Amino acid sequence: MFRLTVLYGHPSDPEAFDRYYHEVHIPLARRMKGLKGWTIGTCQPVAAGEKPPYYMIVGLYTDTRADMEAILESPEGKAAVADVPKFATGGCTFLFNDEKVLVPFSLATAAE
Repeated sequence: MFRLTVLYGHPSDPEAFDRYYHEVHIPLARRMKGLKGWTIGTCQPVAAGEKPPYYMIVGLYTDTRADMEAILESPEGKAAVADVPKFATGGCTFLFNDEKVLVPFSLATAAE
């Protein structure tokens, strides 16, 4: 399994980020074909009162790196990547990694 992790920095306006992400970016990114999985999570502090280093973490999953690169190079993938600067006022970091599952699990699908 291959994973693209997207780390979003803290936006200047979290409400505007969330609204845009859910109302515009997710529908746009859902057009990408070939993903095996997609997770999003708003980061939480480890200790009360601390600010986590990132605002949101996103995981996109495919079987191989070549599959991920093909998705990102598709017109739909390019549109999704080009959309990121429109809302990611806190910046973002893309990380590629091979994913090794040590304990198998299954996540429920969120209703959007």
